[in-house]
Amino acid sequence: MVGLREWATIYLKGIAMGSADAVPGVSGGTIALIVGIYERLIAAVTAVDPDRMRRVLAGVRPGRRVDARAAFREVDGAFLLVLGAGIGTAVVTVLSGVNYLLSTRAVATYGFFFGLIAASAAVLLGDVDLSTPRRKAAAAGGFALAFLASGVAGTALGSSLPVVFVAGAVAVSAMVLPGISGSLLLVVLGQYEYMSGVVSRFVDAAADLALGGGTNALVETLPPVATFLLGGVVGLFTIAHTVRYALSRARAATLAFLVSLIVGALRAPLVEVSVRLAESGESWLAAAPRFAVAALLGAGLVAVLNRYSAAVEY
Repeated sequence: MVGLREWATIYLKGIAMGSADAVPGVSGGTIALIVGIYERLIAAVTAVDPDRMRRVLAGVRPGRRVDARAAFREVDGAFLLVLGAGIGTAVVTVLSGVNYLLSTRAVATYGFFFGLIAASAAVLLGDVDLSTPRRKAAAAGGFALAFLASGVAGTALGSSLPVVFVAGAVAVSAMVLPGISGSLLLVVLGQYEYMSGVVSRFVDAAADLALGGGTNALVETLPPVATFLLGGVVGLFTIAHTVRYALSRARAATLAFLVSLIVGALRAPLVEVSVRLAESGESWLAAAPRFAVAALLGAGLVAVLNRYSAAVEY
């Protein structure tokens, strides 16, 4: 029987994962490795299938509750719920803080992200094998996709609900992969700053409503938040399975694609900073020192995490 202390520990580990996934370049999967729950997480996620979900949902009928509880245990449902609660708590908290930093310290914030991304790529490059034409093609494809999409997707795609749904599916599915950051994929898709702002406004609106305020802001922000979460659920149990399958069948080529995706995404924070500098009239020369210092801090954080996570195992 799992006690309150054990569930509290899982919740705190979820907070650690969520905090990592909320910033581009740091992977929640890496944190799961560090805190010792990665294998349990993968086993639980991959145990979820349509049949078990139907059995769990059928528990609303009295005669099916025993079977529903059995199906819930088969997918380690309590673990997923508690861990998910911790992840959600951290993501909401961190994104609210990031939204403030992006509005007040954009250059330093994107510099920090650049350091996180660059160091993550450097750590993972050692695991990439480009000895065959197939792997080289996969690496080139990953780099080109991220490089071309970075800084362009946000303008081209906008932030309609279908785009937000896809962004949620792609970002959350990356949570099960050590080294691949879901928030980094949001940056590439041009949705990171939008979603951080939406989440921040949603939290403020919910707090205002609890204090007797109006519902207008909550009604405005609820659709994109709910759509993103729905996309995340779908992505976790579809895209995540697909990526895991690809890793099991063509590990080297898939890994080359994923790591090159990170390298190509280095363009994204540079584009974002360039846009901010153009709006403010400041030059890159003047902004470079604080960008560089923040980047070094980000890279240092990844170096510390890598030291404690040892080898990344897919």
